[in-house]
Amino acid sequence: MTPWIKQKDADVLLRLWIQPRASKNGVVGVHGDRLKIRITAPPVDGAANEAIAKFLAKLCGVASSNIVFLRGETGKNKDILILNSRVGDIKDKLYLEDKA
Repeated sequence: MTPWIKQKDADVLLRLWIQPRASKNGVVGVHGDRLKIRITAPPVDGAANEAIAKFLAKLCGVASSNIVFLRGETGKNKDILILNSRVGDIKDKLYLEDKA
């Protein structure tokens, strides 16, 4: 079982650990029980959250309005819902090595 992604009704719950001010955007791998994502934006005035939403939307092929922050808007640990999605589809697009 993968602790960083779960099906929650018709949506997918992602548990993320964010590294802001990175040299480039990207999915790094697992960090504890969360998926680590690097974002170039700084954690100032919501810039990192906006960049996360855009990055995830593009990567997962969904509208950015389908990315909803549940917890952690001001911290590195974030819980995010991707609305109207399936775990298998999202997992394949985010992280290819951990298929457990």
